Amino acid sequence: MSNNELLRTESIGKLLIRFSVPAIVGMLVMALYNVVDRMYIGRIGAIAMTGIGISLPFMTLLMAFSMLVGIGAGARISIRLGQGRQDDANRILGNAFVLLIIIMLIITVIGLVFKTQLLYLFGASEATIDFADQYIRIILIGALFQGLGFGMNNIIRAEGNPKIAMFTMLIGAITNIVLDPILIFGFGMGISGAALATITSQLVSMVWVLHHFFKTDKILRLKRENMKLDFEVVISIFSIGMSPFFMQVAASIVTMVSNNVLRQYGGDIAISAMTVVNAVAIFFLMPIFGINQGSQPIIGYNYGAKAYDRVKRALTMAILAATAITLFGFVMTQFFTQTMIHMFNNETELVEVASFGMKRFLLMMPLIGFQIVSANYFQAVGKAPRSMFLSLLRQVIVLIPMLVILPHFFGLAGVWSAGPTADFTASVVTAIFLVYEMRHLDTSHKAQQSLSDVSE
Repeated sequence: MSNNELLRTESIGKLLIRFSVPAIVGMLVMALYNVVDRMYIGRIGAIAMTGIGISLPFMTLLMAFSMLVGIGAGARISIRLGQGRQDDANRILGNAFVLLIIIMLIITVIGLVFKTQLLYLFGASEATIDFADQYIRIILIGALFQGLGFGMNNIIRAEGNPKIAMFTMLIGAITNIVLDPILIFGFGMGISGAALATITSQLVSMVWVLHHFFKTDKILRLKRENMKLDFEVVISIFSIGMSPFFMQVAASIVTMVSNNVLRQYGGDIAISAMTVVNAVAIFFLMPIFGINQGSQPIIGYNYGAKAYDRVKRALTMAILAATAITLFGFVMTQFFTQTMIHMFNNETELVEVASFGMKRFLLMMPLIGFQIVSANYFQAVGKAPRSMFLSLLRQVIVLIPMLVILPHFFGLAGVWSAGPTADFTASVVTAIFLVYEMRHLDTSHKAQQSLSDVSE
């Protein structure tokens, strides 16, 4: 049975397992890589961890542009395949490939020229600028590898090959985990070794992904005639990709604001503590992104095929699975806090600051799974503006003002309190949007049934 037939006829539960489990496994490995990477860097010292925290806005921006093209193209391709328009899907693939190359090369040049000024803007101090500069210089050199590897991997998943997409992440993450201790400690390269391990793993992933799309026996295949940029295709990619793009840009802005506020109220050690908190949070959030990636082609295909009852079932199951994960994450971060922090660094001051920060910042974690999956739903069905708003609501519209306002009244505790405030507010608004959307689906489903009855 072809992947398209599976998306149309297989039970939703089986489809979610088939598509999401490989993505979740891949994301867990990626999360493990992030944790291991920070663990090794933490052994260099808390100040090195701060350097990584300052570099995060750069990293997030690279991810933003990869998502802009990769997720936007992937969602469009899922819908086109659901509509039986394979030639259009291949045209989108070719345009996405060229866009990723152009965008990543531009970012590399601009980033290398202005990296020092940007790092100070992102919260660097005289004590941390060298660590941040060593790290980000190498990361920027490998930006093209990340763009093509991560961006095109979203399209592999969109065409109905979640296992191949999983192996992309596994190959990259395992390469990184193996190279980290060798380059950081074996060759004595320190934080530069961590960056070199990262871009090497991204190169390996990119080669794997491109090999897939140049095969002749695939539904989607890179062909020269589809690599000429088409304005309408580019706009269609960007229209959906803008939501995750702005979410990541927002995350970069949030990190920049957060770093500066943390340094103002808690010094460099507070930035290091937030880096630890984020590394732990990512470990529990990455599986949710895996659920999103697995559910997106199911939701997108069935929405395109007007099978609205299957769309609702897929969304409900995805929300339940994501909530189970965030509940587990809540228990771990609230009751095993210091144990988790000691995995990264044992310095007393860092452990104390990070312990309080983790408990407060991740207080609303049980709600995050619902909010992320629901925002992704609107993206999957092509309603990019709503998805963008809901994503930005949590990442920017509430969070940034809270990061600026609350510390004036509560000091460093105010920085940590901004996170749960934004999570709660965004979840409530998202629930309202989703209720109205489900009513719309119910109406559309009834209309479809009426038409079927008439035709019979």
